[in-house]
Amino acid sequence: MYRTHTCGELRLEHKGNQTTLAGWVQTVRKFGAITFVDLRDRYGITQLLFGEAHTKQLDENPLGREFVLQATGIVNERSNKNPNLPTGDIEIIVSEFNILNKSAVPPFTIQDDTDGGDDLRMKYRYLDLRRNAVKKNLELRYAVNRAARNYLHTQGFMDIETPFLIKSTPEGARDFVVPSRMNGGQFYALPQSPQTFKQLLMVSGYDRYYQVVKCFRDEDLRADRQPEFTQIDCEMAFVEQEDILNMFEGMVKHIFKEVKNIDYTEAVPRMTWEDAMWQYGNDKPDIRFDMKLLNLKKPATVYTEKKDDAALINGADFKVFDEVETVLAISVPGCSEYSRKQTDELTEWVKRPQIGMKGLVFIKVNTDGSYKSSVDKFYSEEKLKAIAEAAHAQPGDLILILAGAEERTRKAISELRLEMAERLGLRKKDEYKLVWILDFPLFEYDEEGNRWVARHHPFTSPKPSQIETMIGNNPVIENAAEYLKHPYANIKANAYDMVLNGNEIGGGSIRIYQRELQEKMFAALGMNKEEQLHKFGFLLGAFEYGAPPHGGIAFGFDRLCAILGGSESIRDFIAFPKNNAGRDVMLDAPSTIDEKQLNELQIKLDLKN
Repeated sequence: MYRTHTCGELRLEHKGNQTTLAGWVQTVRKFGAITFVDLRDRYGITQLLFGEAHTKQLDENPLGREFVLQATGIVNERSNKNPNLPTGDIEIIVSEFNILNKSAVPPFTIQDDTDGGDDLRMKYRYLDLRRNAVKKNLELRYAVNRAARNYLHTQGFMDIETPFLIKSTPEGARDFVVPSRMNGGQFYALPQSPQTFKQLLMVSGYDRYYQVVKCFRDEDLRADRQPEFTQIDCEMAFVEQEDILNMFEGMVKHIFKEVKNIDYTEAVPRMTWEDAMWQYGNDKPDIRFDMKLLNLKKPATVYTEKKDDAALINGADFKVFDEVETVLAISVPGCSEYSRKQTDELTEWVKRPQIGMKGLVFIKVNTDGSYKSSVDKFYSEEKLKAIAEAAHAQPGDLILILAGAEERTRKAISELRLEMAERLGLRKKDEYKLVWILDFPLFEYDEEGNRWVARHHPFTSPKPSQIETMIGNNPVIENAAEYLKHPYANIKANAYDMVLNGNEIGGGSIRIYQRELQEKMFAALGMNKEEQLHKFGFLLGAFEYGAPPHGGIAFGFDRLCAILGGSESIRDFIAFPKNNAGRDVMLDAPSTIDEKQLNELQIKLDLKN
């Protein structure tokens, strides 16, 4: 037996007991004739005390960091207790020990405040995983996994595995493809999600399915993306949207309780996609703070029924506002005392290429009731006051205004809103706010391709009241400039996203389950009958055999873990992640394969192109 206890298990009540521990050497401290060693395993750290005889042995054969050590001895009460360790009241008086394996000097220190950079730690990820900070992340990941599974089990869901080698049907991100040796010149694809399989399971009668499943997308990476990622994938039959929202609102609240010991008792608010875009500038709003957008100019989109405050800026002969599509403002609390240097810095911030604005207008709502702005020569104090009131600005607030093309301006002010909240400490990592976003557009128009594309995926159903609109209209657009006049432009999807602290953590929809409607959807996306049958004939055929109404949702498991763990990057919560170039620097993958394998796969490379 290598050990009788773990390094995080022993307490003062075990005093006098004999124990055997095994683990890795964290530190070695010699004090004259005695030596102290901190021994570490997954469960914690325990101090070992080596007496004079053993210290002489260690002088001849010294221990180093990360040596694998087995030690037997008696549990003793420490004279200098460490209140920062659960095992800090005891130590082991070592009677015998055995070096199970030596270690080379690690390339970085195995501790929370390590001296290893990201690249180095990813290259030696098996060492990085020994650090307590990383271990806690993986423990949280396991806790989220366990909580989700337990909840779904109690709700009657069944965990069913679906294949990883499937047919390529690229409609969203690019597929990863896998050559088939037994079927020369043909390829499998790795699933971007189990979407069609879970719908087929509903057709098969498994009315409550879930899977914690790997998905694969060949797309450009960033902090919250990986080429392979994990979803909590779920589907239910004989349900409407309300059933899905209630079921999975319950799951997330259960996870909060089990993992963070948070009783999230408040109802999750619901917001339409349109309101999210015009109140917050994006469809995943962070509602931990207010700072809603004020629309100072009527938007040049189909969404023209929204109230606007154009009268507030009209008639001033200020071309910056007069000659653009959109003028949007936010009121930033408590920042009216910003200096010229600070407002200039904000102006440069919005001019950065990733934001893309030409400048920034500000209005200071001073605590003495006066107003000061960067456009005083164009707008009277009375006009500035009216704008401030429309923006719900209070004395001491700073109003920031951006003007330009609608889409870019809305995106820019959304980023500015988040940046100001970050500077003011309003995006607290220990505060959690959920919101459902509903009523997305079913279609987006791709002007470059002169065709409709699905905003979510082609299996999403329109709202029940708009199904006839979709079935009864021709999807062909003769003129790209006329697309907003087409009946499809106003069709809403029976879809929903769950947003947590400004991050989409889950998204889903009620699915199409009638063949006629699914064929109409495919046609709207530019697929002819032949292409429909080639790509999705199996699904269309299944709908001929009694497909039930069904819907589902998929949660970004890695992202949910990262938010609950207070991290910006999902990589921190994945045991063996890829870097931003999609490479595993530990394995040095992807890599070339030898000529023999290529020949077996009947593949010839042309690297010149």
